[in-house]
Amino acid sequence: MITLTKLNGQTFLLNAPLIEQVEAFPDTTLTLSNGKKIVVKESMEEVNHLTSAFYRRIGLVGLSAKEEGR
Repeated sequence: MITLTKLNGQTFLLNAPLIEQVEAFPDTTLTLSNGKKIVVKESMEEVNHLTSAFYRRIGLVGLSAKEEGR
């Protein structure tokens, strides 16, 4: 799960594997696998970072050579 913020300031947890697409319209809009769209305060880059960190945390993605300090 990743923590995100709705435009009204309310935070919520989202199951990251449900994210199908992230766009900026200019607000960051997430399209979920069920077709639902959610607009969040976080930038596309922040959502990408949070999602990548989630997948690393659960062991689905390893560290890149750059992140390992090589």
